[in-house]
Amino acid sequence: MKVLTAPTVAEMVVKKSRFLSEAIPVDSAEKAREIWRSQKLKYDNGGHIVFAFVVGNSGGILGCSDDGEPAGTAGRPTLEVAKNSGITNFILTTARWYGGIKLGTGGLVKAYTEAAQFALENAPVRELAMMSHINFSLPYALLDQTEKELKNLDFEVFKEDYSEYVEFSGRLPEKNSRLLEAFLRDLSKGNVKLNISKTVLE
Repeated sequence: MKVLTAPTVAEMVVKKSRFLSEAIPVDSAEKAREIWRSQKLKYDNGGHIVFAFVVGNSGGILGCSDDGEPAGTAGRPTLEVAKNSGITNFILTTARWYGGIKLGTGGLVKAYTEAAQFALENAPVRELAMMSHINFSLPYALLDQTEKELKNLDFEVFKEDYSEYVEFSGRLPEKNSRLLEAFLRDLSKGNVKLNISKTVLE
C-alpha cells in the first residue's frame, strides 16, 4: 500500500457543472469525517460535498457519502476509485457547483469517477513503511548542511522553531534514522543528538 505525502486538488467542468476534487491524508475514519465537515463549511456550493475514504494499513476501513446526490451516483463511484488506487489513509472529497444542465444518473457517475481519478492522477505518494518520529536542535551554523541532508533522507518536517537554536520536529523512514544520527554526530562532533519519540507503520 501507498500513502499520500501531500494533499492534491483537481478541477473539471462537465456541462457547466464545476467539480472540485481533493485528496487529503488522514489517519482515521474520525479524522476523515472531520475533514469532510470542514469542507462543508469551506465551500458554499449549494450543499453537495461528496466523500470517500480509505484508512488502515491494509486499506480495510472504508466510508463514503453521496451527500444529497442521487443514491449511488457519487460516493460509491468515488470510493471505487479510492479503493483501486492502492493508496490508504486518505479522503477524497468532491464539491459540485450545479451549472444548470442536468447530467443524469449515468452522467453523475461518470463525472464523479473522473473527478476522483483526476485528483489522484499525479498525487505524490510513498510506500507505507515504518516511520520514526524525531526531534532535535542544532546551531544555526549547521543549518544549511543539515537541511540538504534532511531532504536526501526523506525527512518530513512537521515543525521548525527558530530561537537560540534551530529545532526540528518530523519523521523519516526508520531505515534512514541511523543515517541521520550518524550525519548529525559527525557534523556536530557529537553535540547534536536525536530524540526518537516513536516508530510506527504509516
